[in-house]
Amino acid sequence: MDVMQPRVAGLDVHEAFVMVCRRLVRPDGQVDKVVQRYSTMTRDLLALSDWLAEAGVTHVAMESTGVFWKPIWNLLEAQFTIVLVNARHVKQVPGRKRDVSDAEWIAQLLQHGLLRASFVPPEPIRERRDLTRHRTTLVHERTRVVNRIHKILEDANLKLSAVVTDIMGVSGRAMLRAIVAGETDPYQLADLAQRRLRAKLPALAEALTGRVRPHHRLMLTTLLDHVTFLEQQIAEYDGHIAQAVAPFAPALTRLQTIPGVKGRTAENLLAEIGPDMSVFPSDRHLASWAALCPGHDETGGKQRSGKTRKGNRWLRGVITQAAWAAARTNGTYAQAQFRRLASRRGKKRAVVAVAHSLLIAVYHILRDDVPYHDLGADHFNRLTPHALTRSLVTRLQRLGYDVTLQPTNAVA
Repeated sequence: MDVMQPRVAGLDVHEAFVMVCRRLVRPDGQVDKVVQRYSTMTRDLLALSDWLAEAGVTHVAMESTGVFWKPIWNLLEAQFTIVLVNARHVKQVPGRKRDVSDAEWIAQLLQHGLLRASFVPPEPIRERRDLTRHRTTLVHERTRVVNRIHKILEDANLKLSAVVTDIMGVSGRAMLRAIVAGETDPYQLADLAQRRLRAKLPALAEALTGRVRPHHRLMLTTLLDHVTFLEQQIAEYDGHIAQAVAPFAPALTRLQTIPGVKGRTAENLLAEIGPDMSVFPSDRHLASWAALCPGHDETGGKQRSGKTRKGNRWLRGVITQAAWAAARTNGTYAQAQFRRLASRRGKKRAVVAVAHSLLIAVYHILRDDVPYHDLGADHFNRLTPHALTRSLVTRLQRLGYDVTLQPTNAVA
């Protein structure tokens, strides 16, 4: 096979150590191969960098093993061209006929150009990713804590959530704090309701009649304090993220023209894929990288149902959440697409299709610096007006009507 890179190294990364194979091609075509073992401590990784540099190594490849690759990437990124590869892709390359170490095999594949690099964004984008991902974790943790509060209220025979839409609103929190303080009179608790919720005072008093025991109050106290702490942390991260994405304010504004995409969603999208779309040759490559495109399963000339792959779960989560919101936005293309597919394929498949369309829109918005242009809720009707006519006539006939159509304008 042709040699694409004469001086390379393959790394087999573990938590405590890394196996390194340095593979050099001499002018006469012979290969010099040396395998070394280094600790993953910073001092040893710097020694590894010096050992590779003194031999003139230009390219380094390693598998994306959990998070263990990150310290090596951080220290070698500035000096070498690093190729981070999916372990599954390495295993799928044929030709490994003898028992060589992973480091040797990775170095050999890299030297012959048989490895496909994974997308690793620049360091500033990675930093924003860390912030937005941790904020998402905090938001999910807050949801879990609120769900525990719901369970405790049910165990105490308090049906507050059956009357109050959000028990963590102003009125709900006031009632919970009063319960923790020892108040047991349901009418006194119900009187803490504010604004429109005061119209439900009788129902509130009935819902707040229960049997609250001391351990319920203890658990509610700790959970309410936990929710408060998490909300403070989320607010703090909101401020840090707002500062980090401030240079990209125009791009964030354009992203928020997409139905279902608001402030946090736009920040998360920008942190996951970055503002530079030149790293993706086309919108289809971005959709494939995010694993939001149908799987390819064809046999015997027949296309079978293909499941989507496992991709970036953070990007998939935020764009799917936006798709659910867009599907509920009246008068939009996303809602029409969702309804068109949900009736035939189910809601989950339909929302994945909407998420795919939104991600394609994100690509063009960031690449071309343009706002979102909605095709309209009647887009599919305009594409196939005759099919829509047949469908409506058939539905009327099934209801027992004789239908005669008369066009308002003469059609050639």
